[in-house]
Amino acid sequence: MSFQFTGRPTLVVSDRDLSLPASVVAIGAFDGVHQGHQQLISEAVRDARAEGVPAIVWTFDPPPKVFFGRAARLSTLDDKLARIARLGPDLIAVASFTASYCARSAGAFLGDLARIGPRRVHVGADFRFGAKQTGDVELLAARFETRLARPVVCAGGEPVSSTRIRALRRAGDIAGAAVLQSCPGPAALLAGRLQMHDTRYEEDPHVRH
Repeated sequence: MSFQFTGRPTLVVSDRDLSLPASVVAIGAFDGVHQGHQQLISEAVRDARAEGVPAIVWTFDPPPKVFFGRAARLSTLDDKLARIARLGPDLIAVASFTASYCARSAGAFLGDLARIGPRRVHVGADFRFGAKQTGDVELLAARFETRLARPVVCAGGEPVSSTRIRALRRAGDIAGAAVLQSCPGPAALLAGRLQMHDTRYEEDPHVRH
């Protein structure tokens, strides 16, 4: 699957099928793709362009909090992919977050990342990985150069977060939640401004055979 806006295309692949000599990667669940997510991903894309390497967004489906029943999903996978694609990455790697996946060690996840040769990894300050969340940004930074996202705050000074958006939706403030997401809805994304088509993985030179 790939998305095409006015610029370069964004290819969507499984995380298991991706291998690169070098990249810049943004990692996160990115549920709802709110303003904070958008800033993190956009900074990674700018970083990749400056380095002359592919910009990768590595995400999870379902989002871990949704998988464990701790939160309601803010966006469907297709909606999330479309919102991410608007920000201009070259590739979106989707990891299937299953019971076996979340049981893997933090070291195994770092090994997965090593396959895409990250020159820098962009994550949120609270990013955790590996079984029982044993991996954190300190462990990540010990292996790869890591940049933490700057917080984005609401007009009232509170950080923009998926948790806050869910709270606004529960309170019936759909408009307020949409402002924090600051992104068109799925109908607008798919109505003329986005071309979506199936693409065989092997047609892209960045994908491992």
